[in-house]
Amino acid sequence: MNKVDRRIAKSQEAIKKAVIELMSEKSFDDITIQDISDRANVSRGTIYLHYLDKFDLLGKLIAEHINKMGEICESTAEMDFKDANLPWFEYLKSHFLFFSTMLASKGAPSFRRQFHEFLIEEFKDEVDTTKGKNQGLNEDVILQFIVTSYVGIVEWWITNGMPYPPQVMAEQVGILLERNL
Repeated sequence: MNKVDRRIAKSQEAIKKAVIELMSEKSFDDITIQDISDRANVSRGTIYLHYLDKFDLLGKLIAEHINKMGEICESTAEMDFKDANLPWFEYLKSHFLFFSTMLASKGAPSFRRQFHEFLIEEFKDEVDTTKGKNQGLNEDVILQFIVTSYVGIVEWWITNGMPYPPQVMAEQVGILLERNL
């Protein structure tokens, strides 16, 4: 396994942090590579060494978080919804600036779409329309209902400054999922 040079990792983290901070202050379209370079305290060349442009940087940053959420899903696959939600809400809390920026109106609209698509994939195996309370209902409708609700509650929680701790959110959202799936 290749070891990543600590200086490279430190530069990449500074660059990612800089773009998120800048996006919380102004529109992504108004952010320049020079802005990112100045905020991260790295040269423009360092940014271009790791990323093609600011769009590549944002795309890789979003992919990194989506991949991490996928890992959380894999590690909690055998848990009930209440227990499985706790690592999710803890992750959201620990990356508050990223999620608040991505879900804000001046954030990246593509993130919300990718987050929605990711959740569709994660929840599709949970939907059973052959028996129980969802018998006879359309799977696509159920999935859209659950995922749109999940994205909405995450967005509400983040944009309202996380008014409840992750444990409360995990339990309550878990109960709602169990009632509806």
